[in-house]
Amino acid sequence: MPNELGQEIAEALGVLLRRTARTQLYARLTEGLGEAVDEVTYPVLSGLARTGPCSAADLAEEIGLDRSGVTRRATRLETAGLLRREPDPSDRRATLLTLTEAGQQAIGTTRRRLAAHIEGTLAGWPADEAQAFARGFRRFVDGGLLGRD
Repeated sequence: MPNELGQEIAEALGVLLRRTARTQLYARLTEGLGEAVDEVTYPVLSGLARTGPCSAADLAEEIGLDRSGVTRRATRLETAGLLRREPDPSDRRATLLTLTEAGQQAIGTTRRRLAAHIEGTLAGWPADEAQAFARGFRRFVDGGLLGRD
């Protein structure tokens, strides 16, 4: 029985983590937020919202892209006024990417949309099951499926 449960969860995670599923979700979350905010640049915005100011190399590691890919996406977002480059106070030769107020607003919008999408998906569930799922999923993630940082 435990192996079957693990397999069922693994299959569901596989679907959830597919690149096409992420791309479709990102496109839905970023719709109408301007030309610079799309399924390609969303991971940069979202990553910066999680990490705070960081270098392109550190952000690349966080979001699973190479540094040049982050830099290209950051340039689009900078041109649109959603992020800025600042000198790293600990190393004046280095540059940090940081969200602007407009970038923070865009992420706020995408987070609200994601929460609404999730709640809409769970709307047909009994309230106690939806709450148990939320608590269980948080526990699952916090429990270290991927190891602790």
